[in-house]
Amino acid sequence: MATDPVAIDLTDDEREVLQRGLAEWGGPAGCSDALASVMGFRDKADLLDQCERLHSALISGDPLPGADWRKALRATEIVFVSDEFGSGKDWSATTGFSDEETIRLLRKLQRKVADAFNGRDT
Repeated sequence: MATDPVAIDLTDDEREVLQRGLAEWGGPAGCSDALASVMGFRDKADLLDQCERLHSALISGDPLPGADWRKALRATEIVFVSDEFGSGKDWSATTGFSDEETIRLLRKLQRKVADAFNGRDT
């Protein structure tokens, strides 16, 4: 079933970059309700609540439904890149991941999430 949780085999760094990305929304990043909606959340409050839940699930290594994997990835991509809404140029200072390392990890995560749900209706 599309909503069944799926475990994706992540490296420690891949897991950490997602955790850091989600945590940034509760810190230096500023999200509007509209942006939260585009990322798949109801509004900014839901984004903050869901980021905490997803962050905890990533720490625990819990499987997640496809929609949650995609939300975590989308939220991390946007908070990393956007200087207006996210961490942007401060990403390295606030997370400890260089831009180059983050891009490499995000590309791996994009492939892993896509591969995990290839052909599934999520």
